[in-house]
Amino acid sequence: MLFSSKPKAVPAPGTALPGRNTAIPTAERHFVFDHELKAAAPEGHETLYVAMGCFWGVERLFWQLEGVWLTAAGYAGGETPNPTYEETCTGRTGHTEVVKIIYDPAQISLDALLKVFWEEHDPTQGMRQGNDVGTQYRSALYTTTPQQLEVAKASATSYQTALSAQGLGEITTEIRPLDAFYYAEDYHQQYLAKNPNGYCGLAGTGVSCPIGLGVSQG
Repeated sequence: MLFSSKPKAVPAPGTALPGRNTAIPTAERHFVFDHELKAAAPEGHETLYVAMGCFWGVERLFWQLEGVWLTAAGYAGGETPNPTYEETCTGRTGHTEVVKIIYDPAQISLDALLKVFWEEHDPTQGMRQGNDVGTQYRSALYTTTPQQLEVAKASATSYQTALSAQGLGEITTEIRPLDAFYYAEDYHQQYLAKNPNGYCGLAGTGVSCPIGLGVSQG
């Protein structure tokens, strides 16, 4: 999306941009599902936040999975409250581009989601994803339950074994409970549904993730 030179480390505590007290405007409804974009998760559903580089392609990847009820593009992992896209692009908010996923565990398991997460990007690249360079493109998993956190960490250990066996490097993915999520601007939401030929920088390592094998996704 943006390829200029940017900081390659998150800002030190207390040095991030100040942001604002009110949320920036965004879409009212999901362009694909037609649910309210900020709708609460239905009973029995769970929420996971993933960062895999440019959120345009990541969001499309997950809204196409059976059992995913809602997706949304946004920012998380940093300090600046209610950041804009332009502020996030400076590298001075500490945020990474994130996709919020609300899913039905009865239709798609957490393991299945994590398998897609690990296989569809390169989690060893640090503060970049392919040609997209900067802190906003770093790999991350932000969890909402203790079980999610435990399973996410175990999946990273499992995938590291597979990556190391193929001579690839160490996973740099940030895995921790979500602090805060801020919705991105209207034009970022479901971008590739509105612009089917738009940019998508997703590229995996080609290494299969050994979790979720044999688990039905539908």
